[in-house]
Amino acid sequence: MKNGNAERTVGRTVSYGPEETREIAGELARELSDGAVLALHGDLGAGKTCFVQGLARACGVDQPVTSPTFTLINEYRGRRRVYHIDLYRIADPEELRDLGWEQYMEPDGITVVEWAERAADAFPGTAIHIRFDYGKEPEERILCFDRGGAPCSR
Repeated sequence: MKNGNAERTVGRTVSYGPEETREIAGELARELSDGAVLALHGDLGAGKTCFVQGLARACGVDQPVTSPTFTLINEYRGRRRVYHIDLYRIADPEELRDLGWEQYMEPDGITVVEWAERAADAFPGTAIHIRFDYGKEPEERILCFDRGGAPCSR
Protein backbone atom coordinates (compact mmCIF):
# COMPACT_ATOMS: atom_id res chain seq x y z
CA MET A 1 0.00 0.00 0.00
CA LYS A 2 1.14 3.49 -0.77
CA ASN A 3 -0.05 6.79 0.67
CA GLY A 4 -3.01 5.18 2.40
CA ASN A 5 -4.42 3.74 -0.81
CA ALA A 6 -4.87 0.12 -1.74
CA GLU A 7 -2.88 -1.20 -4.68
CA ARG A 8 -5.93 -2.70 -6.39
CA THR A 9 -7.82 0.47 -7.18
CA VAL A 10 -8.13 0.66 -10.95
CA GLY A 11 -10.94 -0.99 -12.86
CA ARG A 12 -14.66 -1.56 -12.96
CA THR A 13 -17.04 -3.68 -10.96
CA VAL A 14 -20.79 -4.17 -11.07
CA SER A 15 -23.12 -4.15 -8.07
CA TYR A 16 -26.55 -5.71 -8.36
CA GLY A 17 -28.04 -4.07 -5.28
CA PRO A 18 -27.40 -1.89 -2.24
CA GLU A 19 -26.06 -4.68 -0.03
CA GLU A 20 -23.58 -5.70 -2.71
CA THR A 21 -22.46 -2.06 -3.00
CA ARG A 22 -21.85 -2.07 0.77
CA GLU A 23 -19.86 -5.31 0.46
CA ILE A 24 -17.67 -3.86 -2.31
CA ALA A 25 -16.94 -0.85 -0.09
CA GLY A 26 -16.15 -3.13 2.85
CA GLU A 27 -13.65 -5.10 0.78
CA LEU A 28 -11.93 -1.88 -0.27
CA ALA A 29 -11.90 -0.55 3.32
CA ARG A 30 -9.98 -3.62 4.48
CA GLU A 31 -7.27 -2.83 1.92
CA LEU A 32 -6.91 0.85 2.81
CA SER A 33 -4.61 2.30 5.41
CA ASP A 34 -5.20 5.47 7.37
CA GLY A 35 -4.69 8.54 5.23
CA ALA A 36 -6.76 7.25 2.31
CA VAL A 37 -9.00 9.71 0.49
CA LEU A 38 -11.89 8.47 -1.65
CA ALA A 39 -13.58 10.85 -4.10
CA LEU A 40 -17.07 9.64 -5.06
CA HIS A 41 -18.67 10.85 -8.30
CA GLY A 42 -22.17 10.11 -9.57
CA ASP A 43 -25.75 11.21 -9.92
CA LEU A 44 -28.27 11.52 -7.11
CA GLY A 45 -29.33 8.05 -5.97
CA ALA A 46 -26.43 6.28 -7.67
CA GLY A 47 -25.22 4.58 -4.48
CA LYS A 48 -22.58 6.89 -3.02
CA THR A 49 -24.02 6.99 0.50
CA CYS A 50 -24.70 3.25 0.39
CA PHE A 51 -21.01 2.76 -0.43
CA VAL A 52 -19.98 4.92 2.55
CA GLN A 53 -22.26 2.85 4.80
CA GLY A 54 -20.43 -0.34 3.82
CA LEU A 55 -17.03 1.25 4.24
CA ALA A 56 -17.94 2.59 7.68
CA ARG A 57 -19.33 -0.78 8.76
CA ALA A 58 -16.05 -2.45 7.74
CA CYS A 59 -14.21 0.14 9.86
CA GLY A 60 -16.21 -0.84 12.93
CA VAL A 61 -18.69 2.03 12.90
CA ASP A 62 -21.93 0.86 14.48
CA GLN A 63 -23.94 4.08 14.38
CA PRO A 64 -26.23 4.96 11.44
CA VAL A 65 -24.38 6.48 8.48
CA THR A 66 -26.34 9.13 6.60
CA SER A 67 -25.37 11.67 4.00
CA PRO A 68 -24.14 14.89 5.61
CA THR A 69 -25.83 17.10 3.01
CA PHE A 70 -26.71 19.79 5.55
CA THR A 71 -23.91 19.35 8.08
CA LEU A 72 -21.35 18.88 5.25
CA ILE A 73 -19.10 16.64 7.39
CA ASN A 74 -19.84 13.68 9.64
CA GLU A 75 -17.12 11.99 11.66
CA TYR A 76 -17.63 8.37 12.63
CA ARG A 77 -15.54 6.48 15.15
CA GLY A 78 -15.15 2.74 15.09
CA ARG A 79 -11.95 0.70 14.99
CA ARG A 80 -10.94 3.38 12.49
CA ARG A 81 -12.16 6.90 11.93
CA VAL A 82 -14.22 7.70 8.86
CA TYR A 83 -14.72 11.29 7.73
CA HIS A 84 -17.76 11.58 5.45
CA ILE A 85 -17.98 14.82 3.48
CA ASP A 86 -20.82 15.83 1.16
CA LEU A 87 -20.13 18.68 -1.26
CA TYR A 88 -23.60 18.77 -2.83
CA ARG A 89 -24.33 22.24 -1.42
CA ILE A 90 -20.88 23.66 -2.16
CA ALA A 91 -21.22 26.26 -4.91
CA ASP A 92 -17.68 27.61 -4.91
CA PRO A 93 -14.47 25.64 -4.30
CA GLU A 94 -13.31 28.55 -2.11
CA GLU A 95 -15.84 27.33 0.48
CA LEU A 96 -13.63 24.29 1.07
CA ARG A 97 -11.22 26.37 3.12
CA ASP A 98 -13.99 27.12 5.63
CA LEU A 99 -14.57 23.36 6.03
CA GLY A 100 -10.97 22.75 7.04
CA TRP A 101 -10.49 20.82 3.78
CA GLU A 102 -6.74 20.40 4.12
CA GLN A 103 -6.96 18.44 7.39
CA TYR A 104 -9.32 15.94 5.77
CA MET A 105 -6.97 15.39 2.84
CA GLU A 106 -4.36 13.91 5.21
CA PRO A 107 -6.64 12.18 7.69
CA ASP A 108 -5.92 9.98 10.67
CA GLY A 109 -8.54 7.65 9.22
CA ILE A 110 -10.30 7.41 5.87
CA THR A 111 -11.94 10.41 4.21
CA VAL A 112 -14.81 9.79 1.79
CA VAL A 113 -16.18 12.70 -0.25
CA GLU A 114 -19.54 12.59 -2.04
CA TRP A 115 -20.11 14.91 -5.00
CA ALA A 116 -16.36 15.10 -5.51
CA GLU A 117 -16.80 16.71 -8.92
CA ARG A 118 -17.58 19.96 -7.09
CA ALA A 119 -13.95 20.13 -5.93
CA ALA A 120 -12.24 18.18 -8.70
CA ASP A 121 -8.92 20.03 -8.45
CA ALA A 122 -8.72 19.95 -4.65
CA PHE A 123 -7.88 16.26 -4.15
CA PRO A 124 -4.39 14.91 -3.52
CA GLY A 125 -2.83 12.91 -6.34
CA THR A 126 -3.14 9.77 -4.21
CA ALA A 127 -6.94 9.98 -3.97
CA ILE A 128 -9.00 7.09 -5.30
CA HIS A 129 -11.78 8.35 -7.56
CA ILE A 130 -14.88 6.18 -7.84
CA ARG A 131 -17.59 6.86 -10.42
CA PHE A 132 -21.08 5.43 -9.84
CA ASP A 133 -23.21 4.90 -12.95
CA TYR A 134 -26.63 3.34 -13.37
CA GLY A 135 -26.69 -0.10 -14.99
CA LYS A 136 -29.31 -1.77 -17.16
CA GLU A 137 -31.39 -3.06 -14.25
CA PRO A 138 -33.02 -0.79 -11.63
CA GLU A 139 -30.62 -1.68 -8.79
CA GLU A 140 -27.56 -2.35 -10.94
CA ARG A 141 -24.66 0.07 -10.54
CA ILE A 142 -21.34 0.20 -12.35
CA LEU A 143 -18.47 1.35 -10.16
CA CYS A 144 -15.34 2.55 -11.89
CA PHE A 145 -12.20 3.00 -9.79
CA ASP A 146 -9.24 5.18 -10.75
CA ARG A 147 -6.35 6.63 -8.83
CA GLY A 148 -4.82 10.07 -9.06
CA GLY A 149 -7.14 11.92 -11.38
CA ALA A 150 -10.62 12.17 -12.76
CA PRO A 151 -12.79 9.07 -12.53
CA CYS A 152 -13.20 6.73 -15.47
CA SER A 153 -15.33 8.19 -18.21
CA ARG A 154 -18.81 6.85 -18.71
